Amino acid sequence: MCAVLIGAAARGCFEARVRELLERCDYVFVATIKAMLDVRRSIFDGYERLHQVLLRVVQHDPVCRRLMTVPGVGPVAALRSRWAYRSLRFTRSRTVGAHFGLTPRRHQSSTSIDFEGRITKQGDANVREALCEAAASLLMRVRMWPALRAWGLRVAKRTSMLCAIVAVARKLAGSLRRMDQRN
Repeated sequence: MCAVLIGAAARGCFEARVRELLERCDYVFVATIKAMLDVRRSIFDGYERLHQVLLRVVQHDPVCRRLMTVPGVGPVAALRSRWAYRSLRFTRSRTVGAHFGLTPRRHQSSTSIDFEGRITKQGDANVREALCEAAASLLMRVRMWPALRAWGLRVAKRTSMLCAIVAVARKLAGSLRRMDQRN
């Protein structure tokens, strides 16, 4: 048996680095690791094929293309929110965030206790996840300064980045629903 420390490998060079380090190890260890690397490569290839299919679907859907014009919203968030809005009927855009569990819980008892807790996490978890990823991308990766990002960073300064991500995701849900409604 051979213990190998890979160390830091640049993006895209992990497999080459592992194969380079395997030259000094015994046959059984090398065969096992090479099989695992082949499985890893096939998983990445399958993921890449599925991602290309997703991009083609989004490319041919005009509503998804319109939703992706919002900073931070990528193909996954656009497609998930599009199908969620299509399958549900909302009377107001403000209720969309509550439907997907992006509003804080209320703890109330008579007049003495009244405070907000964590988010409710009701509704579709996949849509909530996509909206939170879009909000995090908007707050941390987007280079331009739309009003929603400035508002979210002010919320993050006041509370925390996680609270800001949920708040921006709640606003994004309403905005994307209005954009989807204009179809």
